[in-house]
Amino acid sequence: MVELFPFFEYWWFYLGFIGLVLLLLAIDLGIFHKHAHAVSFREAASWTIVWISLALLFNVLLYQYAMWKFPRDPRLIAIPGFDPGGAAWRVSLEFLTGYVIEKSLSVDNIFVFVMVFSYFAIPLKYQHRVLFYGILGAIIFRAIFVAMGAALMQYHMVVIFFGVFLIFTGIKFIVAKEKSPDPGRNLLVRLLRFAFPVTKDLQGPKFIIRENGRLFVTPLLVALVFLEATDIVFAVDSVPAIFAFTKEPLIVFTSNIFAILGLRALYFMLAGAVEKFYLLRYGLGAVLVFVGLKMAWFNSYFDGGFPIVVSLAVIAVLIGLSIGLSLLFPRSDTNVPADKSIEGSTSNKAKPSDDFAASNTVSRPTIRVLRKVVALYLLLLGAGLILGAAFNYGF
Repeated sequence: MVELFPFFEYWWFYLGFIGLVLLLLAIDLGIFHKHAHAVSFREAASWTIVWISLALLFNVLLYQYAMWKFPRDPRLIAIPGFDPGGAAWRVSLEFLTGYVIEKSLSVDNIFVFVMVFSYFAIPLKYQHRVLFYGILGAIIFRAIFVAMGAALMQYHMVVIFFGVFLIFTGIKFIVAKEKSPDPGRNLLVRLLRFAFPVTKDLQGPKFIIRENGRLFVTPLLVALVFLEATDIVFAVDSVPAIFAFTKEPLIVFTSNIFAILGLRALYFMLAGAVEKFYLLRYGLGAVLVFVGLKMAWFNSYFDGGFPIVVSLAVIAVLIGLSIGLSLLFPRSDTNVPADKSIEGSTSNKAKPSDDFAASNTVSRPTIRVLRKVVALYLLLLGAGLILGAAFNYGF
């Protein structure tokens, strides 16, 4: 399959996109979050809508650009049977699919965020700062992983390997007993503590301080290092999963970054209720199994490309069902707070879940109604997507 966006022709696009991302992050931290404060549910929900809207706007602009560029590209027009309109539409669907996959899988990271911030007793007002710098690191590592993936995915055996890897990862999501990772045993965290002394208490928003001519790191930096290590492990699953739907590194990179940009706002919106989505990990596991099967098997039966509309419908249904069923049949022990031991802090006994509960109180009847409405909407949406895909492809 011909590459639509070769790097040697679209290097300027990558540079422009990275510049846009840095500008958005600068506006976010320099203007809207210049002063440390606890992010409310309303503010987080507003930012979630903003980031999703920006991603969808980028998708529309990418489609319009492809519609304009492809018919004028001599390299593409010279290919027998090349359809510029169909290629532009496929690019748009591939970006949307990659964004949905990355966004869905990143929800699982919210569980880790809640645990880490509780473990290191990071107050709510400093959590945005940690996540902001975590995003910068994630962008760098995603660029590295996408570049490596673009080189490796040219070999069929590598594609099969990653397909099988995703299948086993998805099965592990489904059958393995859920347990929280221990930040204190993480190799990078242990190396950091070995190289530098760690302060017992937080030092405001500072990551590093100097006392008596000696450098100390704060629990804020330790939490940041652990989150970066977690994101690297997470990228091993998510980047190959998007390469299952597109061979375009530009689409993989941009869809990844847009999903990451909205992760902070999504965390502050859902952290107080993340335990309610107890079936989500099963939906994510099923998505990974489906993606792995697509890479290792399905694509070979559809001339190298399983229908993208069907793929998007399957993913939406699996995620929608896991969320909808979690809301329709809530787990009885979701309100039991997890008592995490806090290492390295004696005076900052911050509990993120308590802060969210205090600032985002909604009446129980309202929550029950919202649960049922959202669940029914997701079920109907998923059914509609499957039926639409079935009629379009004659299944």
